[in-house]
Parts: sequence; C-alpha cells; structure tokens
Amino acid sequence: MKRRAGASEKKEAKKQKLLEELGESWLPYLTPRDAEFHQLSWFLLPTKLECKSPEVNIATDPICQCSIYNVASLPNWKTRYSKLFLRKAYKIPQELHHIVQEAFLTLQKHDCFFQDLVRIKGKDFLTPVSRILIGNPGCTYKYLNTRLFTVPWPMEDYEIKYCHPELFAACKALIKLNDYLNVEAVQALQEQNLSETRETENTAVTDREQDFSTFIKGSLLEVQSSLYTPRNDCTSLKYRTSYNLTLLNYMDPLQMPYLKQEPYFGMGNMAVSWHHDENLIERSTVAVYNYSCEGSACDKDNEQYVEGRDPADWHVGLKVAWDIKTPGLAIPLHPGDCYFMLDDLNMTHQHCVLAGFEPRFSSTHRVAECSTGTLEYIFGQCEVALQNLQVDSDSAALSLKSLEVQVVKEVEGIHNEVEFEWLRQFWFQGKRYRKCTDWWFEPMAKLEEFWKKMEFMTSLVLCEVGKGERTMEQRNEIISCFLPLLTERQELRKEWTARCQCQLAMSLPEEQKPKCHPLWKDDDPSMPLPYDLEEVIANLQTLLE
Repeated sequence: MKRRAGASEKKEAKKQKLLEELGESWLPYLTPRDAEFHQLSWFLLPTKLECKSPEVNIATDPICQCSIYNVASLPNWKTRYSKLFLRKAYKIPQELHHIVQEAFLTLQKHDCFFQDLVRIKGKDFLTPVSRILIGNPGCTYKYLNTRLFTVPWPMEDYEIKYCHPELFAACKALIKLNDYLNVEAVQALQEQNLSETRETENTAVTDREQDFSTFIKGSLLEVQSSLYTPRNDCTSLKYRTSYNLTLLNYMDPLQMPYLKQEPYFGMGNMAVSWHHDENLIERSTVAVYNYSCEGSACDKDNEQYVEGRDPADWHVGLKVAWDIKTPGLAIPLHPGDCYFMLDDLNMTHQHCVLAGFEPRFSSTHRVAECSTGTLEYIFGQCEVALQNLQVDSDSAALSLKSLEVQVVKEVEGIHNEVEFEWLRQFWFQGKRYRKCTDWWFEPMAKLEEFWKKMEFMTSLVLCEVGKGERTMEQRNEIISCFLPLLTERQELRKEWTARCQCQLAMSLPEEQKPKCHPLWKDDDPSMPLPYDLEEVIANLQTLLE
C-alpha cells in the first residue's frame, strides 16, 4: 500500500540530469537508413555458416531475424542490443495474421478499447493510447497506479460468457497468438545460449515454419516439451516466457490533437514515452505483435527524404537506460512484425513507441508478476482476515477472536488492500468491462461482502479499545498499530473521491466515468462506521494522549 515516491523522484532526477548534459544537442540514434545500423546485422542475424534459414538474405533484409552470434569481435556498443529479437511478418503463419488482425478490428468494432485515467506524480492523466487487457481469468496487471482487470480468454475449467460471439472468437485468436509467441520466445532465448550450452543440440525444434493448422491442433505441447532448458539457469525458460496476459493498444495519430516529442534523440512524435514495462517477472521476455492499418490518407510515394526515422512509419525506440554514449535505435514496425525484449532487456533498457501516420494496434504479451494480483490471492487474504471474526451461533452477534497487535495489524492491512487495490480500482474504471463480459462482477460482489465484514471488524476493535478493560500500555500498543492504517484509509478515501470527481473523469463518456464505490452516507444503518473517518481518528489520538 505504500507509495514508491522515492523511486519516482530518483527517475525524475536522472531525467533532468540527462537533459542538462544534452543541452541544445540531440543524442545520436540509428535507423535502417544508417550504414552502422546494418552493421548490427552481424549480431542481429546468424552468419552465413550458422544461419538456419537459407532464404534469409542479409544484404537485403538486415533486420529480418535478431539473435546473438559472433559478438566477440564487435565494438562494445554494438553488443548492447543483442537481446532484441525481431520476427518479420513474412516469417509468421498467414492464418495467424488473419485471425489476430481480425480480432483487433472486432474489439474495435465493439468499442472495447479505452483510454486509462492513470496517476503520475499525484496527478491524473488520460493515456493517449486506448487499451484493453486480455488474459488468464482472475488475473490483473498494474501500471501507473492503475490496476487493469483481464477480459478472460477461453481456458478449460472456466465458464466465460462473452457479450457477443465475435468477442469469443477475438479472445480465442489472441490466446493462439500468445501460444505462438511463447514458442518463439523460448527458441530465441535458447539460441542465445547455444555458445554456452550444447548438451542437447538436437533437441531444439528447427522447423518454425510448420503448417499453422497443425500447430493449433496440439503441436504446441510437443514443441514446449522438446525445448532444452540449460541446467545452470536458475529460472526456467518456461517460467520467463509463459505469458499470462496481453495488453492490447490502439491509437489513431490523426485523431490526437497533441503528442509529446521524443526529448533525447529528436525522434519525433511519441505514442508512448520512454519507460520500462512494470510489474513483470524478473528477466521475463516481453513479446509485441504490431499491426498498423493499411489505407492511410498519406501518400508515402511522394514523400521527400528526411533524416532520421521515417515519420510515416511506426517505430519502436530502444536505448540503454540513462546512457548518453550508446546510440539509440529506431526500428520500423510494419504490419504483422513482432519484436521480443529477451531476458533482462526490459530492465537494462528503456523503450518508447514512435507514432506513424496510420492507426495502429499492438498486442504486448507479458509474464505479469501476479503474486498479489489474482482473485485467488485476494480471496486467500480475505480468508486470513475473516478467521479473526467470530459469529455467535445463537444471537449472531459478532466478536473478535484476538486483539493481538500483529493480528489487528494484518487484518486492517488486508482491509485496506481489498478496498483500494481491488474495489476502488475496479469501479474507478466505470462500466467498461460490461462491453466484453460480466465475468468480473460476481467475484467483485463477493469481495465487497468480505470487505463489509472487515468494516465491522474495525468497529469491534474501536469498541474494545474504548472499553477501558485493558491496561494503558496494552491499549496504546493496539492503537499505535491500528491508527496508521486507519489514517491511511482516510487519506486514500479522500484521494479516490477527488479522482472520481476530477475534470478529466467527468469528461469521459457515461459508461467510462469513474464510480466512487463503496460510498455511503454517515447515517447509513447498514454500515457500522462513517465513510469519513476524521472524527474516529481524532478520538483514537485522544486516547493515546
């Protein structure tokens, strides 16, 4: 629950220092128009002797497939991007392209993409990119103080009702893409270890161009079971590539009145600023499928040559974090291209998305760190908290089993977690999830029932410390652990109430407007405590004195 203000301040200090060092100049960056960019092909591509794909033409397709080979003889900076892997569209099964691109358009047709109202440095901002999270049922993903809830993709043992059959087909297509990218990521990581580990060189799958219809009928499991994981790798390849969700993005640059300019290299309009992807398993690979729509109004044939990256094309920008010596990269992304940030690249480097002229979709597959971000987890937390609640079998009267300091502290901490990490996060996003499925509404109602019981537990603690049956030392010890959590609850309620009423929130379409929930009047007979806790806190502080 504690905010990581220190990390944000350090990041801002680094940014300002870097901008001061730059002054009026730009840092250098490379695109396919630069000769040095093509020199990267000696580590972005297999050499002729090692290349497993005879159709690859290094001279004409210098970035068609990235993988680390023969890096020892390269200048140092050229090895800094060796964990970037690009899979060109023509190397991916056409049937997969068809169903995935159709899925994007289906989700757009059903109005399933939304701008997120995120929180940065205490201020609310609407993201220029519209998004939807799709993934494992009950899974969430948190970024910029915003918890997104997955629209579940079809999985065995889960009954998922979609608002339209087309949405089922779209989610099914995205889980197939997820499976395909999982296989590609494992193989890319495996290739990076070839020079170190050759114990089972015949076990790697070499036929990546197998017929896709065979692939989707079950070859995925055969491929995964045959992949070799180095024994000295403490974290398995499967663990680092088993994507549990994808964050889909959509943006039409021509509909955006303003886009930020890239500040370090002069790369032009940014759809997404420089960042590391948050909330991921350490050293997990991020895989991105790109689809920029065809039929743009711009006439690229008549464009004059410009230095740097082509502004008409979408690009991913990549740079070593807070480094002004290593040139950056601007890599063009064409419809159907995929790129992978392997191993720790997302931690050591920052990336941005540079806007082109055409509308663009992307599907960004991640291994989200979900230890505290699943329904299973939060229901488990509720079970722990409610173990301290006792109900009299005859009178139904409520009482607490224990007033031990650690028990009270744990229960009240879980109380805050349920309210501010789940209930308020969910309802702050309005009714958007009803566009796809009502899957989340039943578990959220159950969570609210548990939360309400915790409100009663809080009132029972207040009653007990006010009775005067304990020594002053015992009472002060309970209040001292209890008061900070209650104060945090009050501060966060104020913050969430203000966020729901801010100008940006009010400007959103009706179905997207944040709902301040739970919210009740102080005289509500069904609630044991007031919404505003100022007076309760003041009384506790008096008892401490």
